Amino acid sequence: MKSNKILNIFIAAIAIIGAILFIRVFMEDKEVIENSVDVQNSVISPLISFSFWLFIAAVVIAVVLSFWTIIKNPENLKKMLMSLIVLGVFLAIAYFMADSDVVYDAAGKIQPGGEEGSSVNHWVGAGIWYSVILGGIASVFFVWDLIKGLIKS
Repeated sequence: MKSNKILNIFIAAIAIIGAILFIRVFMEDKEVIENSVDVQNSVISPLISFSFWLFIAAVVIAVVLSFWTIIKNPENLKKMLMSLIVLGVFLAIAYFMADSDVVYDAAGKIQPGGEEGSSVNHWVGAGIWYSVILGGIASVFFVWDLIKGLIKS
């Protein structure tokens, strides 16, 4: 119970610090922020730094707790490895489905990195196909769960 109080105080402190930094940005005039580097450094930079370090802390905590859970329960390691293998297979399928054709902008010029055969272009296409595959699988399970819920009712 005491750890919940400490955690709530910690969360409240982070929220208050973030709110203060956010309010400081709105207290300045928009044009002054856009034109004055000193104002940008004194008002916007602390908010960005705070957000960056908060993000890093969240990622580190999530990774450490994930590894801690795996260490405490080795059966989860098998499940995790199987899941990573399945995701790797889907990524390989998406990579082979992607093309590396030329990417043009609205003016008809070739985008930087969008040249034919570019690895960046190919990986972007693979990422799009990967999202489509995973979204399709999620949609199928969503509909399946919806139908199961309707049948049980």
